[in-house]
Amino acid sequence: PRRRCPMIIDVRTPEEFAAGHLDGALLVDFKSPSFDAEIAKLDPSASYIIYCRSGNRSAQAAERMRGIGIEDITDLGSLENASAQTGVAIVQG
Repeated sequence: PRRRCPMIIDVRTPEEFAAGHLDGALLVDFKSPSFDAEIAKLDPSASYIIYCRSGNRSAQAAERMRGIGIEDITDLGSLENASAQTGVAIVQG
């Protein structure tokens, strides 16, 4: 079976996201009370790339996602590293 492209998730705040994020990234704010409800909606069989500002929140988010059965997660740490690793441009707005 052909691998689907991974979904890119930004786990920073809406303000950080607006200042710059990977093109096409989905915002799921790790600090939001609805974080667990949001990740529960994700397809557990899909692939995910996650990042934040420094790598701290993305590591915690990856742990929470694995805790609900999402296995295929690549934590790329910071926004800049995620952009460098994926080749996806950083966009604003």
